[in-house]
Amino acid sequence: MTFLQQLASNNDKRWFDAHRSQYLDVKAQFEILTEKLINGCAQFDNRIHDLSVKDCTYRIYRDVRFSSDKSPYKTHMGAYICPQGKKSGYAGYYFHIGTGGEGYPHGHMLAAGDYRTQPEVIRVLREDIINDNGEIDRIIRQKVSPLFSIDMNSALKRVPRGFSEDSPWSKYLRLRTFCLCATPETKFMTANDVIERSLELFATTQPFLEYVNRAIEYVYEEERIK
Repeated sequence: MTFLQQLASNNDKRWFDAHRSQYLDVKAQFEILTEKLINGCAQFDNRIHDLSVKDCTYRIYRDVRFSSDKSPYKTHMGAYICPQGKKSGYAGYYFHIGTGGEGYPHGHMLAAGDYRTQPEVIRVLREDIINDNGEIDRIIRQKVSPLFSIDMNSALKRVPRGFSEDSPWSKYLRLRTFCLCATPETKFMTANDVIERSLELFATTQPFLEYVNRAIEYVYEEERIK
């Protein structure tokens, strides 16, 4: 975290090259944390298997081609633990260390779900929500830790066409991203047992992820049949 804070204040190639050895040390430490997360998630989610650290982590270099912010380096580090790795399209568990500020990407975050839910998957999930009489709501209320909340930032303002505005599940029908988020404080992220505590929280979200991943699996199967 100290390195990320320093990088945020000196986000240029000259500083980074001069502190490359420090970065490599931080990167190695984060990879150890990621390996513990992978092994821990596999204990309560049987979809998690045969993953390497590389399957779950990201480069520190930013893609600035289409961004007005030309800062070359990310000032956060994240690991996404999901079936078949970060590029698979499946919902997973996300562990994010920031600089300790507020909001993404500065704040710390634990998340579970699919933050780029495809339209075909959203269609299936909306059908599931109606057909199973709001099972997703029961999962979130009864299984998931109250530290997590459903991400409504990108939700539609109105229930989509074809669904009743009076539906008791209208909140979920409006979703365009099926993701649960928690924003732990810095003292949580710097605790010696941060991985163990994070895994305890992630374990409560496994039924939610299974709900979302079933829909993703269904869409993948439809595409294979075509």
